[in-house]
This record gives sequence, structure tokens and C-alpha cells, in this order.
Amino acid sequence: MLLEREEVNPDQPDMEYGQTPFSWAAENGHEGVVKMLLQRADANPDRAEVGSGRTPLAWAAKKGHEGVVKMHLQWGGVDPDRADTEYGATPLSLAAENGHSGVVRILLDREVNPDQADSEYGRTPLSWAAEGGREEVVKMLLERENVNADRVDTGSGLTSLSWAVEKGHKDVVKMLMARKGFRPSMENNLNQTSLPLALSEGHDGVKRISPQQDTAGCAATDLGGLRSLPPFAIPQGKHGGDAIQPSRS
Repeated sequence: MLLEREEVNPDQPDMEYGQTPFSWAAENGHEGVVKMLLQRADANPDRAEVGSGRTPLAWAAKKGHEGVVKMHLQWGGVDPDRADTEYGATPLSLAAENGHSGVVRILLDREVNPDQADSEYGRTPLSWAAEGGREEVVKMLLERENVNADRVDTGSGLTSLSWAVEKGHKDVVKMLMARKGFRPSMENNLNQTSLPLALSEGHDGVKRISPQQDTAGCAATDLGGLRSLPPFAIPQGKHGGDAIQPSRS
């Protein structure tokens, strides 16, 4: 086998993408190859690729390869909170965006920072999960006391709730609003006036939003049909359309 040959460098990145064999094996979920590479002292499992600055652990987290994630974390020489250089995204952030609840659970059990925002968009794992309607991931993140559900993205100016409402994820909206201490009427950071947001009937039963509040200052809790929610400020794109943010490749 190639790894048995002394002249083979198991940590050599390729010329096109700057990825090492570790990186490629982790990205594609090849547990057997990862296991062999972990046994080599001259192969660095935490080496970031040249282009995106993404580690093998980050690739495995993004792709949802739970076995590979566990193997890297058990090795002990891997930083589970290390962000890539392209987006400033942590493994948890990438897993949350793509709805890999198993990987998210593994990383949270390692006490990673669950509220670390990426540097490109200023968005937390909760923000990405809320936009994508990743209900199980949102549930796990909201169980963490050090996750700020009211946090505003520095890039778009939206909260996690704003993303969920805009995308029509009714169950995510319900989970966010049910969290103790949640402030649903918090304004964004774009100096925009809070306005009632009407979502089409095509958004899974989410109805027109009204500014009704209960006596405690929280949103009205008729969540069965989401008949009433507080006003939200949803920034529009340059040409008047909904705020759109590309996913991280």
C-alpha cells in the first residue's frame, strides 16, 4: 500500500485545492483511510487546506460524517472550535447550516462554543439552522444557556427569528418564541423600522403577522396556527426582494 512506502508523504497537499489526503478522506467520509492516517506521526489531522483554511474535522462536520468527526475528536490533537479562513466558520456552524444533527450533538458534547459567529456574515450556528429550517439542530442549540437567540447578524441585520419567519419555518418560529427570555420584537442593526411581515399561505400555514403582545411583553402565544406574532424588520435586497444570503460552499 502507498502508506507503507517511506517515500510517500501522507501530509502532502494537492496542487489544485491544497487539500491533504487527510482532508479528502474526511470530506468523503472514508473512515478506514482516516484511521490509517491517524496512525501516522507524519500526518497532521488538524492541518487546514490552503484555499479555504478548512480542517479535515470541518469538512467532515459539513458533510455530516459522524464517524470521522468522532475519530478526529478522540485523537486529541484537533481544535474542535477552529474556524476556517474563508468564512470564519467553525465545524459546528457548518454542521448546523447543513442540518447534521448527529454531528452537532457530538460537537456540543465536546463543549465547543455554540454561539460563535462566522466572520464573513456575522451569523451564529443558530442563525444558519433557523434559516434552513433545521428543527432538531435549533432545538439542541436552544437548550444551551450560552446561546443568544436574540443575536443580530452583523452582515444581514437579521435575527434567527427573522430568518425563520422569512423562510416560512413555522415550527422553528414556535421553538424560538417559546424560549424563556426571548425578545421577539428586538430591532435589527440596519436602523430599519419594525414592520408587520406578511408571509404567503404557501409558507406552511404561517399567517399574516400582527403586533399583538401579551401582558408580559412577549409575543402572543397562539402558536397552533401562528395567527399573531410581533412585528419584524426584514431587510430587503438591493432591488427590493427578500434578503438573500448564499450558502457557504
